[in-house]
Amino acid sequence: MSDPHPARPSTLKEDKRTFLQKIAEFIHPGPDSKAELIETLADAEDNDIIGAESRIMLEGVIRMAELTVADVMVAAPRMDLLNIDSAHDDILGIVIDTAHSRFPVYEGERENIIGILLAKDLLKLQRAPELNIRALLRPAVFVPESKGLNDLLREFRGNRNHLAIAIDEFGRVAGLITIEDVLEQIVGEIEDEFDIDDNEGDIFGLADRTYRVSGDTAIDRVGEAFGVKLLPTDAEQQFDTIGGLIAHEMGHVPKRGEHHLLAGLNFVVLHTKGGAVRWFKVSPARDEDATG
Repeated sequence: MSDPHPARPSTLKEDKRTFLQKIAEFIHPGPDSKAELIETLADAEDNDIIGAESRIMLEGVIRMAELTVADVMVAAPRMDLLNIDSAHDDILGIVIDTAHSRFPVYEGERENIIGILLAKDLLKLQRAPELNIRALLRPAVFVPESKGLNDLLREFRGNRNHLAIAIDEFGRVAGLITIEDVLEQIVGEIEDEFDIDDNEGDIFGLADRTYRVSGDTAIDRVGEAFGVKLLPTDAEQQFDTIGGLIAHEMGHVPKRGEHHLLAGLNFVVLHTKGGAVRWFKVSPARDEDATG
């Protein structure tokens, strides 16, 4: 005779917590806010439960949930754009000078973004001269600047795009954002070949007897290294770094390839990132520099 009440597998997960663990959780409940959660992570690091890098990344994930595209995007005035009507050599020059891998392309006005050009796609013109820049463009992705970074990262992963154009509430171009900008909120700044560790120094001698100087090097340190006075003795110290001083002297955000003469030195912008100069090439000014 069959059992009228056959045993059925339980759909509930077995609670494997001990009685003492249940009491401890009742007395010390989990965090009720993001701030408390971040404090809990700090305690976990102090107790050697997680490492410092893990704590920083976890905090980044938590804080990123509160950020929008507008918080981390490159603002429209600082965007490096390509004009579809520019000569090929001019476009190639911008690509080389800025060293980006992707470029928004506009036609007519800068607001009229018609697509995205990948730097690597320019190589196709060498093998197929019958092509033109327009044929190489990829569709541009537009997102509201109010979009959350979590949602944007999900979209980046889903559609395999690495760049999006941010639009403000009036439909105007507000800026651009890349997947690198989003990931840096979690893992910190993603270094490239121009980045250095703090312990590696900030002024390097080059083979051609010039020097590579980090933009965030202290003004006094640059002056001491080259034996010059970069600021008059009675001048108000408005800037701490050589990058800030040069940008102030030039009156605009420096771009790669630009140069400025100061205290008998020629500062050539090698690399910029996020609107700031990362590296200068510095050498004594020549007569032609002073007159050019």
